Amino acid sequence: MAWVTKSSTENYQDKEPQREYTKAEKAGNWWHYNKVIVAVALVAAVMLAWLAHDIFFRVKPDYMVGYVGRSGLPEDTTDALGAALAEFGEDINGDGKVVVQVNQFVVSLEQTPSVSEMDPYEQMAGLTQLSADIASSSGSYIYLLEDPEVFENYSGVLRYLDGTLPDDSAGTENLDWTQMVYRWTDCPVLTGLDLGAYTGLTMVDNLTGENQDVLAPLYVGFRGTWDGEVSREGQAAEAMWAALTAGASSTAGQE
Repeated sequence: MAWVTKSSTENYQDKEPQREYTKAEKAGNWWHYNKVIVAVALVAAVMLAWLAHDIFFRVKPDYMVGYVGRSGLPEDTTDALGAALAEFGEDINGDGKVVVQVNQFVVSLEQTPSVSEMDPYEQMAGLTQLSADIASSSGSYIYLLEDPEVFENYSGVLRYLDGTLPDDSAGTENLDWTQMVYRWTDCPVLTGLDLGAYTGLTMVDNLTGENQDVLAPLYVGFRGTWDGEVSREGQAAEAMWAALTAGASSTAGQE
């Protein structure tokens, strides 16, 4: 056996010099190991920017109008209606413009076979949103209703057209919903609105028609206030309701 000592003479070949990577190669290597982190950071930044924009730049409505029905209204219809109703309002929040937001609550409020035909998650979401709207002092006061009788039996929030409130002890079966709403066509101011036409009942069709024709079968009613304290939004909605129903004569319940 041969031993190598300090005094031994060995010939070692020089090691190969360490390779210098180009800037492009270094960048590619860094990206390979950090691309996931960068992607997550970008998504987080976009979300934060969106939230900041939503908080500081979102247009806050002065009025909320609720539509309740089993089928949604065309977006063109709600946009046109909101713009037209703004002419009857005032700048409540002081941002320099009058904005009326029409919220759609697409739900079935009765236990019929139609409920089973609706997406259960959409039904649950619609009921939750509607309940929150009814409970809020800054929610909708003016409602567009596909079926006012069913809506009143479900919610019990409509007041009579003369401004009085139903007797809580009477029970919903004894309430006369026909005295709580106007047909859209009962109201000369509403039928006289220039709402134009819609294109597409949904996002995947190109049907067209008049927005007044879409709204004609609906009823309009006003949410009552039982606690005696009417919010500023409620007071403003009261004034708008009076203007929109001027000259109206109810034919609700008549064939």
